[in-house]
Amino acid sequence: MSIKVGINGYGTIGKRIADAISKFKEFKIIGIVKTKPDYAAYIALNKGYNIYTLPRNTDLFREKGIEVSGTIEDLLREADLVIDATPGGYGAKYKELYLKYNVPAIFQGGEKPGIAEISFNAICNYEETIGKKYVRVVSCNTTGLSRIICLLNEEFGVRKVRATIVRRGADPKEDKRGPINSIKLDPPSIPSHHALDVKTIIPWLDIETVAVAVPTTLAHLHVVRIYLKQSVSRDRVIEALSKTKRIMFIDANKTNINSTAKLVEYMRDLGRYRYDFPENIVWLDSLKVSSDEVLIIQAIHQESIVIPENIDAVKAMFNLESDKWKAVKETDEVLELIGGVL
Repeated sequence: MSIKVGINGYGTIGKRIADAISKFKEFKIIGIVKTKPDYAAYIALNKGYNIYTLPRNTDLFREKGIEVSGTIEDLLREADLVIDATPGGYGAKYKELYLKYNVPAIFQGGEKPGIAEISFNAICNYEETIGKKYVRVVSCNTTGLSRIICLLNEEFGVRKVRATIVRRGADPKEDKRGPINSIKLDPPSIPSHHALDVKTIIPWLDIETVAVAVPTTLAHLHVVRIYLKQSVSRDRVIEALSKTKRIMFIDANKTNINSTAKLVEYMRDLGRYRYDFPENIVWLDSLKVSSDEVLIIQAIHQESIVIPENIDAVKAMFNLESDKWKAVKETDEVLELIGGVL
C-alpha cells in the first residue's frame, strides 16, 4: 500500500520533491498546495498533480481557469504525510494545521530546528530518525557539508572543520534578490549560521564557517578544511567519499570543467532535467591531503541537493528501510545519481 503524500509548496524545492516522489512505487502524490495561480500551477496540472489551495484563494484559481481539488485542509484529511516546501518561516505557521489533522510532516532547512523532533541528513543520522513524526531536512549548504563530514567521520574520525562558503546570490528565477554588483558578507559575523546548522546534526563537532554571497545563480561553492583523528592517504579519502553516489568527483585537468558555469553546461548536455545535480561535486584537482588534514573544494546545487534527503526522510519516518546504506543506495539509483569520477 502506497504512502499518500501531500506537498505544501510548489516552488524551487517543492516541484523537485514532487517529481522525485513520483518515481517511487512506495509513494503516491495525492496533491500539491499552491497559493498563487501562476505558471507553476499549469505545469502541475499538466503533470497530473491535483492542486489544493487556501480557502480564500479558490476563486483566484478558478478565474484563471485552474480547477482546484479543494483546500489544504481537504488535502490533510487524506494525507499520510505532508512535505512542507513553503518559504522559510511559513512551515511553523502551517504546523498548527498538521497537528490539527495529526499528519506527520517533513520541513525544509529554512525553518528553525525547533520545529521538528530532529534535523536530518541521511548519511549522518538516518537511524536516529526512524519512527519520528516531525523531521527537518537541513539546508542545501548544510547538506553538502554534512555529507562529506559524516563520510569521513565514519571512516577516520573528524576533529574539526573550517569552511568558507561562497553562496549564490539568488536562484535563477529570483529577480528580486542580489547582490548584483557586490560581494556581500553573509553574514559579517563568524560563524555563519551554517556551522550552527551542521551542529543540529553533529552536535559534538568543532566547526567554524564563514559565508559570502556573490552575483551568480548557478551554485554555491565550498572551500572546506577537515581535520581528522588520524593520518590518511589521499586515496583512502577518495575511497571513503566514494561510498555513495551523492559524491561525484570532477577532474578539471582532464575535462576542463573548472567552473560552475561549465559544470551546469555539462549537466545540460548530459540531459539532466533542469540541469540538476543533487551530488556534491568535488574537484579532484583541489583534493589535498596532508597527514590528518583534508582540503576540498566542492560545488553545491542549491535547487536540488536536498531532494535525495527528503526521500530518505520519508523512508526513515515510516521505517520502510532500517539499513541506512540500503535506503541511500536505492534512492540514488531511482534518482539516477552518477557518483564516481569524471
